[in-house]
Amino acid sequence: MEEENQKQPKEAGKFIKIKKFTFIMGIFLVIFLTAGITTIALTFGDEKVESLAPDKHSEFEKLYSTYDTIKDNYYEEIDQDKLVDGAINGMIKALDDPYSAYMDKKEASSFHESISSSFEGIGAEIQEQDGQIMVVSPIKGSPAEKAGVKPNDIILSVNGKSVEGLSSSEAVLKIRGKKGTKVNLSISRAGEPEPMELTIKRDTIPIETVYAEMLDDGVAKIQVTSFSEHTVQELKTALEEMSKKDMKGLVLDLRGNPGGLLDQAIEMASLFIPNGKVVLQVEERSGKKDVYKSKNEGELKIPVVVLIDDGSASASEIVAAAVSESADIPLIGVKSFGKGTVQTAQDFEDGSNFKYTAAKWLTPEGNWIHKKGIKPDINVKLPDYASLPYISPDKELKASDSSSEVKAAEEMLKVAGHDPGKIDGFFDEATTNAVIAFQKEQKIKETGTIKDDTTVKLMQVIREKILKNDTQVKKAVEVLKKEIK
Repeated sequence: MEEENQKQPKEAGKFIKIKKFTFIMGIFLVIFLTAGITTIALTFGDEKVESLAPDKHSEFEKLYSTYDTIKDNYYEEIDQDKLVDGAINGMIKALDDPYSAYMDKKEASSFHESISSSFEGIGAEIQEQDGQIMVVSPIKGSPAEKAGVKPNDIILSVNGKSVEGLSSSEAVLKIRGKKGTKVNLSISRAGEPEPMELTIKRDTIPIETVYAEMLDDGVAKIQVTSFSEHTVQELKTALEEMSKKDMKGLVLDLRGNPGGLLDQAIEMASLFIPNGKVVLQVEERSGKKDVYKSKNEGELKIPVVVLIDDGSASASEIVAAAVSESADIPLIGVKSFGKGTVQTAQDFEDGSNFKYTAAKWLTPEGNWIHKKGIKPDINVKLPDYASLPYISPDKELKASDSSSEVKAAEEMLKVAGHDPGKIDGFFDEATTNAVIAFQKEQKIKETGTIKDDTTVKLMQVIREKILKNDTQVKKAVEVLKKEIK
């Protein structure tokens, strides 16, 4: 028999109740949900992949006949494992589902790294969409984020080789590499007429997922960047630390969070939702629904708001929808990514695996947000300069140049307080003077050109401006202060 919901005052939905609790799943369901390559469900039971024998599956007769013919009659020796991998991969691709994929041994190894303590690469979640490799979100503090990679960027090529038509797992293998090595990406971004060329130095990407800080007037901001094995415990620790600093209100920042482990999302949402209320529903093809409810038994009351953006996907959308519909916690920012499906992964004995979409998840009220996203209660955009494109430090911009990079540099100079004249993408005398003034201010060699240290410092100044003028955080604090007693 289900436990009776605790009765709360009318305003109670705006508060959280937190204390140490144990979250017990009704079935062993640990599903790794993301908007990109890291999507996985660890179990939907323990069934093994059965051997497909001709007498059991007559529909595979053409497949076996083709395989036998190629093996016996092809003009060169064939790699049998490669043929089998190709057959499986083709079957998965025929689903036309960006979240289903076959991974060979190398790809599967990279896949499992995604939930380990760290990996080496550039730190960006990606997914295949309509034959293209799209960035879901860069990881906080990663080389990708520092280089200016943004959600919805399309990766056209890696080290000069096109990635069109590759699966997300195949693209990951090309992008990842040893710490200290460089990878060249060609990226297409909406609103930019020409592709951008980025050179990014790979680094160790730690899977630290929770970052906490105290703002003014007792408001704490806790950012959750993804959902890995220890995220909920990290969040609990952060909440304890912020409580010791007299936290009176909380901004839960899920911006740029591409998702992660489903059990972590359910447990996290439960921290903010009254005991017994619905967190999410998982619907199978048959229409059968598994309903997951909060097991919260906490007692700490503070007002909360949640930040989302177009990089908030999958598991982070589960949390956002759950706290919104089951706890009346307001959402602030812009519409989320929109991924409402659940993937299951199956390992083969040789180390390869495949993942496929097994179900869809619904919000507590039964809404399916797939390809729609979640609209915030309060729509707030970041300043326009937060969307300025990345400029490669290796490329020199100088007098008489005309390009989209020059236009971006002119806009950055203006934001930095140095008037470049007309912002038209032409590097004229006014632009040169603005560059010299900026270099003098930053104590950089006054060359009048933009390259190396000047480029890096210019983008750093813009990044600092964005952090200081985070309109979404400011609005969240404003909302919280009205609730803090």
